[in-house]
Amino acid sequence: MITLKFHILVYIAALVLALGGCYYDEVIFPTAGEVLGDVSFSADIIPIFSKDCSISGCHATGGQEPDLSSANAYNSLSNGGYINISFPEESEVYLWMKGLKTVPMPLSGSNASYTANILAWIKQGAQNN
Repeated sequence: MITLKFHILVYIAALVLALGGCYYDEVIFPTAGEVLGDVSFSADIIPIFSKDCSISGCHATGGQEPDLSSANAYNSLSNGGYINISFPEESEVYLWMKGLKTVPMPLSGSNASYTANILAWIKQGAQNN
């Protein structure tokens, strides 16, 4: 005859096995102004420009310099003197996004996140990646 103590031990063992088998990944979301990992020009920077700068017509082909359309943004920024890899915080594009120039960029999204991504991209060498 199986005793009550045996049943309790079986239930406790099953509970320990069930709970011990659980695994949870910790998901880390960046806060405003925080950048996690490498910043890609095509994946992280172009969407900022496409959403706010070139689509509005201000910095599209034929509009105000720099031309921030997807096809021309990298060449326009790098050849136009808007990026300073030696002193990233002095880059024209960063200063505009930060609102430290006379005409700050009007952005519809999270300005702190956009600015952090731009600065991180410049600090990482402003590659056309």
